[in-house]
Amino acid sequence: MRPLRLGTRGSLLARRQAEMAAEALRRAVPDLEIETVLVRTEGDRRAAEPLEAIGGQGVFVKDIEARLQAGEIDLAVHSLKDMPPDTPAGLVVGAYLPRDDARDAIAGRDGLDLARLPAGARIGSDSRRRAVQLLAIRPDLRIESIRGNVDTRLRKVDAGEYDGAVLAVAGLQRLGLLARATDVFPPEAVLPAAGQGTIAIECREADSEVLGLLRAVDDAATRTAALAERAFLRALGAGCRLPIGAYAVVADGEVRLAAMLADDAGGVHRGEARGPASSAETVGRSLALRLRTEAGA
Repeated sequence: MRPLRLGTRGSLLARRQAEMAAEALRRAVPDLEIETVLVRTEGDRRAAEPLEAIGGQGVFVKDIEARLQAGEIDLAVHSLKDMPPDTPAGLVVGAYLPRDDARDAIAGRDGLDLARLPAGARIGSDSRRRAVQLLAIRPDLRIESIRGNVDTRLRKVDAGEYDGAVLAVAGLQRLGLLARATDVFPPEAVLPAAGQGTIAIECREADSEVLGLLRAVDDAATRTAALAERAFLRALGAGCRLPIGAYAVVADGEVRLAAMLADDAGGVHRGEARGPASSAETVGRSLALRLRTEAGA
């Protein structure tokens, strides 16, 4: 196997996820040489701006994909939740690593959980999905934009700029910071983003050598869940800017998908669908069409 160049963002979490990907690949090919190439993405360059102002989905991915398309790297490692549902021409997700905890958590100031935070507490989140679901639990909360990597957000909470910040459990786990979570929300309360907790490894579709390697580390259940969740996103359309959540579980040959879509008035529409694991994308599309009708999207 030739030496491989693996592209990733430069944040602590992104580098840890790249290490996890490299470790999985070396378990398949013990003598594999991997060089990590750090890529500064648009989301990194414009870190002071709200995500929605710079385009939201894809801003942490596109620059890395451009390097992959140009042949400057052989692999790209992403948080799947950052990837748009359609992969660029010539590229393919060759492997989904086994999914980690997909739930969201809050890191409250002074160790306070959500119930004990003061009235009108300032909660840092740049996600409308998280905002609408948290406000359904605590309408008094003030959801305010927060940017920066996980450690930066935690420092802002510690400095008193926010009373708490909402973060993905998987990210906290990978950085050894899970103890900072003061509340972990079950999917029934706060549905995660599609793909949350999953590391995706992307490569060129024509690179048969790398594709063969990635098949050895691809997790079938995680791929099935990803197909259902991403089909849900795709069916809503690239122009959909409404808050969206989707979470699929695969068991006994069946995929069960729970999803939410908020309307322009802030109403949250939830639904579930299930079907054979082999029809994961059909399950995702059908649920998207149903919720889109309910939300008037």
